[in-house]
Amino acid sequence: MGQQSLENRTVNGEDLVDRQASAIEKNNESSDPLVADKITWQFWKARRYVVVLMAFLGFFNVYSLRVNLSVAIVAMTETKNVTMENGTVIETQDFPWDSTQQGLVLSSFFYGYITTQLMGGYLGSKFGGHYVFASGIGVTALLTILTPVAAKHSLYMLLAVRIIEGVFEGVTFPCIHAVWARWAPVYERSRMATLAFAGNYAGTVVAMPLSGVLAVAWGWESVFYFFGAIGLVWAIAWMFIVKAGPEDDPFISEKEKNYILNSLGHTEKKAIKHPWKAIFTSTAVWAIIASHFAENWGFFTLLTQLPTFLKETLDFQLEKTGIVSAIPYLAMGCLLGVSGYLADWTQIKGYLTTVQVRKYFNCGAFLFQTVFMMLAAYLLDPVGTVACITVAVGFGAFAWSGFIVNPLDLAPNHASVILGISNTFATIPGIVSPLLTGVITSDKTKEQWQIVFYISSGIYLVGCVIYWFFCKGDLQPWAQKNSHEENLESPQQLGIVNDQFDMSDEKKS
Repeated sequence: MGQQSLENRTVNGEDLVDRQASAIEKNNESSDPLVADKITWQFWKARRYVVVLMAFLGFFNVYSLRVNLSVAIVAMTETKNVTMENGTVIETQDFPWDSTQQGLVLSSFFYGYITTQLMGGYLGSKFGGHYVFASGIGVTALLTILTPVAAKHSLYMLLAVRIIEGVFEGVTFPCIHAVWARWAPVYERSRMATLAFAGNYAGTVVAMPLSGVLAVAWGWESVFYFFGAIGLVWAIAWMFIVKAGPEDDPFISEKEKNYILNSLGHTEKKAIKHPWKAIFTSTAVWAIIASHFAENWGFFTLLTQLPTFLKETLDFQLEKTGIVSAIPYLAMGCLLGVSGYLADWTQIKGYLTTVQVRKYFNCGAFLFQTVFMMLAAYLLDPVGTVACITVAVGFGAFAWSGFIVNPLDLAPNHASVILGISNTFATIPGIVSPLLTGVITSDKTKEQWQIVFYISSGIYLVGCVIYWFFCKGDLQPWAQKNSHEENLESPQQLGIVNDQFDMSDEKKS
């Protein structure tokens, strides 16, 4: 068959990636199923899944460092009864912030976060995503440890520390696509990315209830000391374990290394020149941006406000607030692995093309989120509302197999930059939503909180419509130059068919 140029990757309107996926499935039907089963759980035998595990733990830290304040601020502003020496009982607060000031504190992180999205994507593609990823989380962890000192100094010092935390954590999401561009085989992109991103929700699930427990048992300061220390330990471990690419990893097998490099079509290392004009004028890129914005609006609204909503509207106690707030993210974390596996499986089986996977998974999730966010607003009772929020957040896992993986379909070499642009716009909800919610819920009434949920539902629906009409799933013409897939050949020539699941010598024996 010979080499396939990128210009010929689309034949009769069908992406060759999708045609090759069908060929892989036909050949794999006759392979030993035990080998495939073993590789799915014995991840340590596949070095790329060790990278996935470390990325999962990295994103665990990303979100635990971010959400701990959402619970801690409830304890920091809680009214307490204090008995004076003369027996008089008075009410006091560590920090007498009103709802607007609390909204400012919760949103301040995103002022810094929005400034480094594009920078994170650029630095990741230029110097190596693994360096940028570790630096971003490590510095954020150090600043988290300093948060109690900043808060006791002044509100403005706390705002400054949170903004700087946002600056460093802002590089993490875009730069990880630079890691996947070198580590994730074409037909494993969805599962590898979503498994790693599941760490976000694992971090949320653990951090929210644990923050409540720590705050009650040892004071709100302990929340920041605990999670900051864990983040620093992870950063050191990542630098020792993870390398820029498979060719730089001394512990990877030759078979796995060749499988990854052949799948990605690497021929030689070239300087990457990003086609900025083409990227910013691509409707497919703007579809990703719109979808990312919509998903983050609902997500950040709940992430920053759910503990407060549960306490003020549904009368949950502090320790229960953290636990209940974590339930929706537990659902999403579990479903992310399912979502990524199904997305890849439907492509390999030939049931869906790449663009169909992205559309169906993304837009189907948004429709469910629209409906259940509206139901949550309508019901406003402890059981029904928490159940509806759990379903709404949980189905967001399927959207992540759409817009978040889509940049790797459009332009693998430029995926980190595209995600950086997308996440820049998607950070706006993190700034606007807490402030808007603080203004809307000034009287803390149920009717005011209903407005907050209705706004999120409407934004989900708009994002769904835009993504459906403008999403694309094939390599874009402007991404052809210097692409890692520039010499992508058929699966048979690359050896993908025989080696896709067999990363050891067990098959020979």
